[in-house]
Amino acid sequence: MAAFTEGTPCWVEAQLPDLEAGKRFYGELFGWTFDEDRDEALLDGRRVAGLLPKRDGRMPTTWTVYLATEDAGTVAARVKAAGGQMVMEPYPVGPFGVLALAADPGGAVLGLRQAGEDDGFEVVNEPGSFCWMEIYTRRPGPVDTFYASVFGWLGRQADPEEEGKEPGFDYRVWSPPGSRPGDDSAFGGRAVITDAFPAEMPGHVLVYFAVRDCDDACSTTVRLGGRVAEPPVDTPYGRIAVLHDNQGARFAVLAEPDTEPTPVEPLVSKPEADELSTDTARLTRPTPPESLPPEPPATT
Repeated sequence: MAAFTEGTPCWVEAQLPDLEAGKRFYGELFGWTFDEDRDEALLDGRRVAGLLPKRDGRMPTTWTVYLATEDAGTVAARVKAAGGQMVMEPYPVGPFGVLALAADPGGAVLGLRQAGEDDGFEVVNEPGSFCWMEIYTRRPGPVDTFYASVFGWLGRQADPEEEGKEPGFDYRVWSPPGSRPGDDSAFGGRAVITDAFPAEMPGHVLVYFAVRDCDDACSTTVRLGGRVAEPPVDTPYGRIAVLHDNQGARFAVLAEPDTEPTPVEPLVSKPEADELSTDTARLTRPTPPESLPPEPPATT
């Protein structure tokens, strides 16, 4: 089992009203197969995500990112001390370790995952696997301070000119503790929910999956009963689109530019990183879309 760096993404999962429909959707879109005993999606036999039945119809249908920790109880205490809230206090889940759900000061919900046995990603950054996360918020100051305090994330403000954006563009790139802040070490970013977004949009996390062809992923999504929320757009970091699956869960896809990737440091510690079957360094950072549609009503 690989030991993930404290505070970095180690797992993603979606709770769906119709689990079998979700498996058909993601199986065709990403080429996933499924471990029926563990509610896990596999890419070429390697753990890539979790798909679970939604047990509470009042909860939104959404993707959740889990951050690695050695002690979920300690992190839960830091969350509350830093102005966040615990949506679900740490609870044991057998061989999967200890899980919890926390909300940052802007309302975005993330998971905490204290590792168990045979746990977490076995592959990232390959087509059909996780590659990036973005936190959208209306409170960038308190949220930036929160993640620095709780997880030790190191931030770097994106340069609007380099991003091809207007002055005042506010995007923060996050790197894990002990790294040099910047694109080469980054695993996620923070975007601001501006007036260009619907007024009812809450703080949230957007999960990115790598794909070979962004336009093909959009076409496949629509054919399978999903929809395109933000159509494909080219960025300096690849071609991206924001989608909804056939049950309303929102996610993004990223197709890298056709260039040879530059080797970067993995998100897991050595020597454990060698146990992963693929490089766990993230894909090149995408640029967030200018606007997104409101969240659909919770599916029951």
